[in-house]
Order: sequence, then C-alpha cells, then structure tokens
Amino acid sequence: MKIQSVKDLEKVSQAYISNLYMPDKIKVNIGMASCGIAAGAKAAYDKILKEYPDKNGIHLCQTGCIGFCEEEPLVEILEAGKPRVMYKHITEDKIIDAVQGYIAGEFNKKWILGQMKDPRSLLEDDVDNPLAGVEPIEGVPVLEDIPFYNSQVKIAMRNCGYIDPDTIEEYFARKGYVAFIQALKEIKPAEVIDIIKESGLRGRGGGGFPTGTKWATCAKHHGDHYIICNADEGDPGAYMDRSILEGDPHSVLEGMLIAAIAIGSRQGFIYARNEYPLAVKRLVTAIKQAESYGLLGENIAGTDFSFNIKISTGAGAFVCGESTALMASLEGKVGRPRAKYVHTVEKGFRENPSNLNNVETYANVPAIVLKGAEWYGRMGTEHSKGTKVFSLVGKIKNTGLVEVPMGVSLRDIVFTVGGGIPKKKAFKAVQTGGPSGGCIPEQFLDLPVDFQRLSEVGSIMGSGGMIVMDQDTCMVDIARYFLDFLQEESCGQCNPCREGIKRMLEILTHICDGHGKEGDIELLQELGNMVAKASLCGLGTSAPNPVLTTIKYFRDEYESHINDKKCPAGVCKPLFHYEIDEEACTGCTLCAKKCPQDAITGEKKKPHKLEQDKCIKCGICYDSCKFDAIVVR
Repeated sequence: MKIQSVKDLEKVSQAYISNLYMPDKIKVNIGMASCGIAAGAKAAYDKILKEYPDKNGIHLCQTGCIGFCEEEPLVEILEAGKPRVMYKHITEDKIIDAVQGYIAGEFNKKWILGQMKDPRSLLEDDVDNPLAGVEPIEGVPVLEDIPFYNSQVKIAMRNCGYIDPDTIEEYFARKGYVAFIQALKEIKPAEVIDIIKESGLRGRGGGGFPTGTKWATCAKHHGDHYIICNADEGDPGAYMDRSILEGDPHSVLEGMLIAAIAIGSRQGFIYARNEYPLAVKRLVTAIKQAESYGLLGENIAGTDFSFNIKISTGAGAFVCGESTALMASLEGKVGRPRAKYVHTVEKGFRENPSNLNNVETYANVPAIVLKGAEWYGRMGTEHSKGTKVFSLVGKIKNTGLVEVPMGVSLRDIVFTVGGGIPKKKAFKAVQTGGPSGGCIPEQFLDLPVDFQRLSEVGSIMGSGGMIVMDQDTCMVDIARYFLDFLQEESCGQCNPCREGIKRMLEILTHICDGHGKEGDIELLQELGNMVAKASLCGLGTSAPNPVLTTIKYFRDEYESHINDKKCPAGVCKPLFHYEIDEEACTGCTLCAKKCPQDAITGEKKKPHKLEQDKCIKCGICYDSCKFDAIVVR
C-alpha cells in the first residue's frame, strides 16, 4: 500500500495500536539498543525465543533504549487489563521466571523498576489512557514518579523504548509521518520554515544555531539543495544520536523529509559513524520500509515531491563532525574543515546549498510541526527552547540518557535525575559539551542549563555529553586526557590547532609527571587563548576549554602539582605512593591476596606492610580495603 493521506496512515496503524499499548496476549518488550545488548539483552531474547519457539501465548518484541542504562537489560511486560511493568537487570537467567511470574500474577518486586501509569506519548492527546482502571501492584513504584524519570519530558526520544524500531507500523501508531503528510499537502514550504523559526528550535549538534534561520537561508540560494544529517557522534561518553537512531530511526527520516519540503531538496544523506553498526542497520531497514509505503522515492503521496536518502559511513575521524569536513568526506575527499567565509547553506556539498542538522535536531521537527511552535516554545528558557537530551556518565549512580527541558539546573540533573555521587563521595565537577567542553565546579550547580548560561562559565552545550567527576578526580589529569584526545583527532591543517594543542599537552604531561615549573600555568593560559582565537574550525577554537576552565576553577590543584609535587586526588602516579595505616589495618589479608605484585605482607589479624619497591600503584589494594587502611601519601 502506498500512503496518500493521513487517513491511510491511520488505517495501516489501527491494527497496531492495541498491540502497542495493551495487547490481547502477553507482550514482552526487550530493550535491544547497544547498551541493552552489551548488558545481556540479546542473550535474554534468545533464551525466551528458545522457550517459546513459536511465540505461542506471547508476543516477543525488541525496542530501543528507554534511557536508564544503569538498569539494563530492561524488559517491559504488558497485557490488556493488567499493569504494565518494567523489569530491571533481566539477564538470560531471569527472563523466563520474570515472564512466567507475570503470567501467574506473581511479581518479583526486587526485579521491578516500576509500573507505568500512562504509556501515551506527548503527541497523542486523542488516545485514551489504556491503563485507566487497571489495578496497580501494591508496593511497586510508578515508573513516571521515579526520580530518574519524573523530571524528564521526552520529545526527541518520545518513541525510544516503546516501539519496535524495525516496525514502521508501530511508528505510524504513534502519529508517525502525520506531520510530514500535513507539511506536504496542507502547509506551504515557507510556512514550515516559519513554524520552525517560531518554535525557537536551535541545532542540537553543538553550535546551537537557530534551525529555522538556517533552513530559510539555505532555501533562498539557487542550486541543487541537499539535506544532510550529521550522525557522526564522536564525543567520549556521548551516545544520544546513536540511541535515537537505534530506537526510533523513522523520526529522523521524517524530520529530514519535512526539511526537504521546506528548502526544496530532492536528495538527503545520513553521515553515520562506522562504529554504529546497529544504528546503520536499523536506518537501512527504516529507509526500505518508508520506500515500500511510498514515503521516500519519487512522487511521494501522489504529489510531484520526490526525495531519496542515502547512508554514508565515516571512518571514525572526530573532526568529521564539523560541517565542512563532513561534506568533504561525503564527496570522497579527506575530511578536513575549510574556512567558513562562505557558509555551507550557500555552498556546501558539491558546491550547492546544503542544510546540515544533527540527529536530535531532525527528531524534534515532526513533533514541532504536529503540535505547533507555541507548544514547543513553552518549554525551556527565553533563548533556549524545548528539551535537550544528555548522556549522563562518569561518577554518578544513574548513568543513562535523560531528556529534560532547557533551563533545568545542573543540580537537578546530577542529584535528582542522576541520583548523586556513588559511595557517598563528594561532587567535584561536571564537564558538558564533550572533550571540548569546560569543567563546571560545585559553585555553579544551580546554573540553569542552556546555551547562554553554559557559555558564561566557560563551557558549551555541545551535542549533550555530561561527564560527572567526584573527589577522586584529578582536574589536571582530566585536562591532559581531553587534550590528548583532541590532539589525536586534530586534522593538523592549521598551525594554531596542530602545534598549540601539542604544546599544551606537553606542558600538562610534564605537570602530571612531577616536572611542572613556575610559569607553566600562565603559559597554558596564553597558549589556550591563542588556539581558541586563531584555529580554523570548532575543534581548535573549543579545544582549550577543559584546560582554561580547570585552571580557572581548580588552580590550587595545578599549583600543588607544580610547587608541592603532589596530586591531591592521588591520581598522577609519579606524585604519590600507597601506605598502610597500621592503626586502621585489621589484618584481614584481602589486600594481600589481591595485590598482583605480592607487595603486601603480614600475618592474619595483624597490621600489614607494603613494600614500595614492588608496588606498581595499580590501586587494587585501595579499592579492596574495607577499613580505609590504605592511604595515599
């Protein structure tokens, strides 16, 4: 069937709505994004498939990431008239018991993350709550009220974890492609641009440029217009775009289609990292499905509008996340940035007007067109509208993906959504914006998260990576780590970036090795300012951020490394050694048993000794001691 109208979408999706929300037989949704698979979801999926080879009595389904990666593998079990339950840590040894227990009405509360109160999407006001009247499970928390979820508002990730990403009909059942058909048949291209402008949507890839303005500028230039999706997500600790592509690829395709209508394009490209095989696989499936329904290709929905999408995989160069380098790579050239005195919206891919947005930006577009600019603009702050997806990683209890309204404070993200710092350790800093972002100290925890406010304290929004650090983090070593990454990923084309980052890294390495000297801090600041001002592209201009912000907010750590030859956090190995506090040592022998160098000796129930000439400073003794008897000097 070729889709011609919104009614056609509704007709096709009708059979899938009840199965999506409250099926007539047991449905088991297993989170099969990369995070879930890595935690054991694939093994659990195979186990239940073996137990129910013909799926008799159950409907087994894969979904994307629901965000709470710390609790993976996540398995949702549902049936009409019964609670909709999300189970946590359901590996292959638990999956059969969880399903059979649900069937029998026996719920293992230790395994349950929560029960759902309302599975509807923000976009589905006309769908009745299928859980209305269902008797809840006593003593089990409501999923939406759990701190990890209750501050979140999901727009870009509205379908992740709820639909099968390989089933386009389930996307239809969540209002998928309705906005595209409306934009194609009911709204003029200029009006589509106005909607995006009025919504206040800004690019989610890092720069934060107003999306509607970019579209309008691209549309007014003559030539073959191209729509390009930047899925080259290279920031350490960032996986927002990957999760959207793995869990809801059609939202990105639909966003690109709407952008194509707005600027008059017939060809689109998705530039994805080669390290994202599952995302690419699901994109390929999604494109084929959209083509089969006539939503991609020639004369879409019976109109004269035609649009095709091709996928190109990058070789993993971080710099290819920059727009001009990405387009050079698409053309088969070396991925190197160029000066932007001529913008890509005027002359980009193949010297033609090209509109580039990232995955999250395109995923927002269908929701905005469907619900309206005013609806979207009510969320967020004056200059940063809507929501933002962050990958919350590092020294934090609840690692995962979170989507919150712009303007939420860092404190709410780290301590409410993220659950705070493990092992009762103190919060030290949070880095936003990937390896080029700044490190924000505790004094700014109440800072509202938006483009302007992060910039004011020396950081950036970036694509949304958020790395939390605790008291055991050495800020000098952190700056050195990120500079090492950026030096490796620099294309080497311009002197300030190539030589400046290299020299800064050398100084940081000397400081961490105990060879820092008077004047190094000032030299780092001078070099950092030069690199930021004189580099060709965004990699170089933002590369000094980790160094400059750690000097600004943690200068005492730099001075301790240089003047006292000490690392306060006990991270830089040349500057510390481990000792055993004989008064605290109980002689449990645990540290001695785990030491790989046999450097710890002593009798049971008597204080032990650590031989410094054998110690390799691996920290295993420190981590294993339950009595705080291992100290860092």
